[in-house]
Amino acid sequence: MIGVSGLKVAVCGKGGVGKTFVAGTLARLLARDGFKVLAVDCDSNPNLYVALGVPSERLAGLVPISEDLDLVEERTGSRPGSGWGSFFKLTPRVDDIPERYSLLGPDNVRLLVVGAPPRAGSGCLCPSLALVRELLRHLVLYEREVVILDMEAGLEHFGRAVARGVNIMLLVAEPTERAIETLRRMAELAEQMDVGEIWPILNKVMDKQEAAWGRARILEVLKRPVKAVIPFDKALLEADRAGRAPVDACPSSPAVRAVMELEEELKVLLSR
Repeated sequence: MIGVSGLKVAVCGKGGVGKTFVAGTLARLLARDGFKVLAVDCDSNPNLYVALGVPSERLAGLVPISEDLDLVEERTGSRPGSGWGSFFKLTPRVDDIPERYSLLGPDNVRLLVVGAPPRAGSGCLCPSLALVRELLRHLVLYEREVVILDMEAGLEHFGRAVARGVNIMLLVAEPTERAIETLRRMAELAEQMDVGEIWPILNKVMDKQEAAWGRARILEVLKRPVKAVIPFDKALLEADRAGRAPVDACPSSPAVRAVMELEEELKVLLSR
């Protein structure tokens, strides 16, 4: 069992399973309970700001860190796209980035938009990848500090080892065979990345029968019990259409309440 003063949590899953809802809601709930929270959007299509309740106009002109070529060049000594033969620093300085490049949102959650490093076809991704990887791996956490990482959908970031060494990895899936198979592959890769603990999460569950099947299947496939079952709730769709955070638009939603129970599990670790 891990024992930490602060906590670094990565939320992973295939596209469309609701990992951003889980990440954003956890961040807001922890902040309301007095924790200092940094929410990091690592997706190439960043929309964590919606789940956090940050107005879209506040993101106008904001460039994800991995796409800020001047910053990448300043910190690594090499500009993305300058060629595979370029030299760059493998351990660039990153300690000042969260404070300088984040936005302060509701409940004092800080939002840092990292984005995904450029694809191989767009030029050398090494300097951007080095900066992002070192940023996420070397954030220094103190008591009552939490970092929530909303990871890019799918398996690619595992190959880049971007989330190496996180304390908790939440693997979010819908109760389908295909989604749980993706979780199995993610869990295998996570075990190779020095992840503290792996917590499977079932989301968008329609009824008790689906919940029972999902629990049994995940236990069989991942050899781990499900940590949280989050029911399907149309109120989340309505919140999304309105561009509002679920904790603001539908705080009594069964789905939000399920994430509250998950937050209680995380708080147990933070109290040790």
